[in-house]
Amino acid sequence: MKRTSTWARNRAAVAEEALIRALYEEHGRALLAYATRLMNDRAAAEDVVQETLVRAWRHPDALVNGKGSVRGWLLTVTRNIVTDRYRARAARPAEVAETPVTTAVAADHADSVVTSMIVLEALDKLSPEHRDVLTQIYFRGRSVAEAAATLGVPQGTVKSRSYYALRAMRQAFGGGRQVALEEVSA
Repeated sequence: MKRTSTWARNRAAVAEEALIRALYEEHGRALLAYATRLMNDRAAAEDVVQETLVRAWRHPDALVNGKGSVRGWLLTVTRNIVTDRYRARAARPAEVAETPVTTAVAADHADSVVTSMIVLEALDKLSPEHRDVLTQIYFRGRSVAEAAATLGVPQGTVKSRSYYALRAMRQAFGGGRQVALEEVSA
């Protein structure tokens, strides 16, 4: 008995698949042309035809009940699906594409203020010579040669003072938040 019901179900599934194939072969082109005319979009029309055939598969009794033509039923279902899609699209707010004028918000200004305060506090802990070298190189954007000429010291002195000043700054931060001087001077 179980075997018979499984066989009957398999036979029904094969028959339904054959029915849908036959519907697509006979009416598929007409459905696609109609949906494309209604939607002005071939890809969307293909989706509508697929949905129409799914509905035909779910309601095979509507196809074989003898009331009206099969093509008429399929075209009505297609029109109803297109109408439903237009209504759904109209119910949603319109999507707005992002334009160059509406760009994402940049980093918060508060972060740069906090970073500046941390760096200035660390600079206050340095010796005046080290602070002067970092000010010339990082905040005024001068080269080693320009900083040496402005401060009246040799270039090697500027290099070594900047090295030791940066090392002292790293120690002042205590391995916590790392801040680049370029970030503050920008």
